[in-house]
Amino acid sequence: MLYLKTGMPEEGDIVLCTITNIHFHSVFVSLDEYNKAGLVHISEVSPGRIRNLRDYVSEGKKIVCKVIRIDQEKGHIDLSLRRVNENQRRQKVSEMKQEQLAESIVGLVAKQRKMPVEKLYDEVVDKVAKEYDALYPCFHDVAREGMKLESLGVDKKLADELTEVINQRIKETVAELKGTFTITTYEKNGVVTIKEALAEAKKVDESCIALRYEGGGRYKITVVTNDVKQSQKILDSAVSAVESYLDRKGAAFKFAKQEA
Repeated sequence: MLYLKTGMPEEGDIVLCTITNIHFHSVFVSLDEYNKAGLVHISEVSPGRIRNLRDYVSEGKKIVCKVIRIDQEKGHIDLSLRRVNENQRRQKVSEMKQEQLAESIVGLVAKQRKMPVEKLYDEVVDKVAKEYDALYPCFHDVAREGMKLESLGVDKKLADELTEVINQRIKETVAELKGTFTITTYEKNGVVTIKEALAEAKKVDESCIALRYEGGGRYKITVVTNDVKQSQKILDSAVSAVESYLDRKGAAFKFAKQEA
C-alpha cells in the first residue's frame, strides 16, 4: 500500500500489522499504516496459556492489533491481539480494503496518463489531505455526495479523469435486513428486563444494528451492512442473544423476519 500516516499511533488505536518475526515470548510486527515496528507479547496474543506461538501466528500474516503502550522516547510500540474484538477487526480490515480500492483508482488514472503511480498518488494526496485523513472517504464523497475534487485544488482535467473512474469503481451495496421481536413479561421490573435484552442485541454490532419500539410489546430490529451474508449473520446472532437472555428471565419471546 502507498497509504502511510505520519508520526506515531496513539494508545487505544486499532492498527493493521504484518508479522515479521516470531520469538519464544514475543511476536514482532510492522505497522502497515505507519512504517513502524511493534511488539506483541505472548500474554497479549490470546487468553490462556500458550505453549507454542506458532499455533496462533505465522510470519507474513496480517493481524489487527490494539495499541496498548507507546514509549515516544525509545520509539517502542506495544500491541495486543487478544484485546481486539471481532467488530473492530472487521471494521479495520474493511477500511484498509477501501483504501486499497482508492489507490487502485489512482493507479488506473496514472496508467492512462503513462506516469508513475507514486507520483500521481502524492499529487492527489497533497490536495486531499487538506480535508481528509485518507483517499477513500474523499472518493466516497465524490461518488455518493457529488463532491467536486476541484474544490480541494485538484487540477480540473485530473479531477474529471479521477471522477470518471471513481464513479465506475465505487458502487455502494446496501444489505438491509429487518425483523420484529415480540416480548411479553409479567415481572415487576419487566421494562428493565426488555431493555437489558435489547442491549444484548446491540452488543453484537452496535455500528450496524438499529432498534425501535413499535408498541404492543413489539420491537423492530434493522441490520445494515454492505454484505448480505454478514447482515444475516449479525441478525441471527442478535436474535439468539435476545432469546437467550429472555429465556433466563422467563419472558415470552417471538421473532418474525420481515421479508424483502
